Amino acid sequence: MKHHLPLQQEGGDVSALPSKRTAAGFPATDGGETRESLGYRISRRTFDLFFGSLILLLVAPVAPFLALMIRLDSPGPVLYRQTRVGYRGRCFVFYKFRSMYSGADRRLEELAVLNEQAGPIFKMRDDPRITLVGRVLRRSSLDEIPQILNVLKGDMSIVGPRPALPAEVARYEAWQRQRLEAKPGLTCLWQISGRSHIAFDEWMRLDLEYLRTRSLWTDLVILAKTVPAVMARRGAY
Repeated sequence: MKHHLPLQQEGGDVSALPSKRTAAGFPATDGGETRESLGYRISRRTFDLFFGSLILLLVAPVAPFLALMIRLDSPGPVLYRQTRVGYRGRCFVFYKFRSMYSGADRRLEELAVLNEQAGPIFKMRDDPRITLVGRVLRRSSLDEIPQILNVLKGDMSIVGPRPALPAEVARYEAWQRQRLEAKPGLTCLWQISGRSHIAFDEWMRLDLEYLRTRSLWTDLVILAKTVPAVMARRGAY
């Protein structure tokens, strides 16, 4: 089933949503059974800083090479910055290695009819906006490396629901907004379960399942399973 996306990429019509909102303009969530304990938050931040620093040390040698390949492949900046929605609706600046041609966002309207995913997100296997180097980066998930900076800054965690665009969150149903009760992460149950091969509603249910069962042990298991999932490249495009 193909769905049109809203044209606005950095916001969206939230007038139909409940009146209780965050400073960013999105509905605040009430937590409920998914609320984190103080001890878990402290332990999780320690977990994020440790593994974030470790991953940064491991990828630092390859980052300059990737940056050079991006610059040689097509005109434009090496880093792509975008507004994403984080914990309880708070927006932050999200970093990726650029994998599309400059100005790609402006072509979204003409490609919307080719959307291969249901719900408010856009997924297209052979997206013509992706550069040659960008396809390699996406298939290997190397385009996500700069998000380590988001983890170290505290905007994201190592494990958690993937951060959504404001326009997508504006179209969430009430039950889907519960996924905002955790910091967004580099990897998650969706990431290790098939990524783009998973329907949108099932993706949301996986995120809520994570929120109900999360623990440091769960985070370690998901992190360990991320490596083979990335190498298999299933659903990565």
